[in-house]
Amino acid sequence: MTHLEKYSVPAAMAAGLVALYAAFFTLRETEFALVTQFGRPVRTIRDAGLHVKWPFQNVLRFDRRLRIYNPRPSEFLTRDKKNLVIENYVAWRIQDPERFVQTVADPAAAEMRLHDIIWSGLSAAVGRLDLEALISTSPEKVQAAGMLDHLTQLTDRTALDQYGIQVVDVRIKRLNLPEQNKQSVYARMRAERERIARQYRAEGEEQALSIRADADREREEILSTAYKEAEKMRGEGDAEAARIYGKAYARNPRFYKLLRTLESYKKVLDDKTTAILSSDSELLKVLTRGEAGVK
Repeated sequence: MTHLEKYSVPAAMAAGLVALYAAFFTLRETEFALVTQFGRPVRTIRDAGLHVKWPFQNVLRFDRRLRIYNPRPSEFLTRDKKNLVIENYVAWRIQDPERFVQTVADPAAAEMRLHDIIWSGLSAAVGRLDLEALISTSPEKVQAAGMLDHLTQLTDRTALDQYGIQVVDVRIKRLNLPEQNKQSVYARMRAERERIARQYRAEGEEQALSIRADADREREEILSTAYKEAEKMRGEGDAEAARIYGKAYARNPRFYKLLRTLESYKKVLDDKTTAILSSDSELLKVLTRGEAGVK
């Protein structure tokens, strides 16, 4: 065996091993693989595991998971001529690796294409709606969710046909107003809230007056009924007292008159009372002679 033959066999074996190693490759669950031959796509592999290719073929790997693209905030005009600054996001993934490579080649370029598609679609969609359909205190008036669902479907069809990209969702993160419009909008919002507050206060005052009127009427009815009962009881008491007085007078008129005179003294005379009486006064007779002067 010559010196050349001595080294050619191991070299051939090594080259064979290298070629065999280059013919096999593995694919993860999160990847697509596009096999190319001299720069031209040959086949797409979607299944994870061990795969075979020719040694002179190359493998391009693509992440098949969802990606989130956050475009910069943009200003849009609604149907009622109101300016809005909208910040949105896009959830997308590579669906057709071959078309993706032929059209955009990398994710950065793909997001640039998505930005153009979504900006034009969002501009057209917002231009068909009034501001109240996007921002409102009444949930039934807001149409943003339906508008975004429709925009997602349109964007998905366009991006898939042109760039092999699947658009899963388009959503709005933040709605804002241009700086030059904020103060006027805030002033209108404050005026609207003040109007609603005045309306609530007026309704409250109206209810308060009604409650007070009902309470006053009930009070008058209660007082009137109580006064009626009190007068009835007082009349019955006076009648009973008169009957008792009459009965007592009939039994002993002189004693009754003396007792009534003494009762009048209790009401008229005290330690601060000075009485000036004539000599024939009934009151003086009781004080001096112990009798009322009744014959």
